[in-house]
Amino acid sequence: MFFDRFQALCQEKGVSVYRACTDIGLNRSAVAKWKAGGKPNGTTAGRLADYFGVSTDYLLGQTEQKTPSGAALSDEELKFALFGGEGEITDEMFEEVKAFAAFVKEREARKKE
Repeated sequence: MFFDRFQALCQEKGVSVYRACTDIGLNRSAVAKWKAGGKPNGTTAGRLADYFGVSTDYLLGQTEQKTPSGAALSDEELKFALFGGEGEITDEMFEEVKAFAAFVKEREARKKE
């Protein structure tokens, strides 16, 4: 599924799958891995999504919507943005990040009063 979406995005952009890889600094051998059913790691998925101007969820086949609707980020998108999609992210770690974000939002709202 990923490779099909990747290939379609390349066609829309007018580049080959190999060119897309080299444009973002990947080895061309990544294409062979993806053709065989592999998926990019979190960092690479983010770079590809930026390159094509789509969300990582769309790139990885998790949604049909190419870009976020402007609604709040999903927990998975937020985790990806904060932690690069790699490594173990515990619920406790994520709750601390959300608590800090709420604190900053509240602080900024108080400044405007």
